[in-house]
Amino acid sequence: MNIAWALDFSESDFLAALARQERWAQQALYEQHYGKMMGICLRYASSRDEALDLLHESFIKIFQNVHRYQPDTSLSGWMRTIVVNTCIDHHRRNARRRTEDLEEAQTFSAGDPDALSRLSEREILDAVQRLSPVYRAVFNLYVVEGYSHKEIAEVLQITESTSRSNLLKARCKLQEYLSGHPSTTRDEAAADQNISEAS
Repeated sequence: MNIAWALDFSESDFLAALARQERWAQQALYEQHYGKMMGICLRYASSRDEALDLLHESFIKIFQNVHRYQPDTSLSGWMRTIVVNTCIDHHRRNARRRTEDLEEAQTFSAGDPDALSRLSEREILDAVQRLSPVYRAVFNLYVVEGYSHKEIAEVLQITESTSRSNLLKARCKLQEYLSGHPSTTRDEAAADQNISEAS
């Protein structure tokens, strides 16, 4: 079905078609919002395949719950909430959690604050995907989604100090990946490898 035809419908007619689970309406919604929602999934996933799985799971939830959408609010914002929550649920199910002391995390250097400005979006996304699931989830929720450490602690079922610690370590890891300077200790590299293999 051509999306242009779908756009000829009023919003209420389009939402009604979605509520009736009409395939053309679902396809139109998917194609219109694919890029933005896939971008969210890529930030939480460790690979493109995992991101696609998260995207498809999210759209299934969107189609099943479209009757809960409140007209006169942002449809894209409502969908984004579902996608982020799907990514968080995936993290809860699959990520091995590591709780480390904040004091230990603070021993890492802050590094070059201008490093990110010299990199492409693809390089930054690749680096984020290399983070362990725990670090990646906290980084995305805090930096991208704007959650507080208290909110992160609630949704990931960790303590606020663990959230702060993991955010600091995620930033240090990103700096390391983006600058091309590997860890200085074998133990730290081995720990990261174990987390990557488990995720």
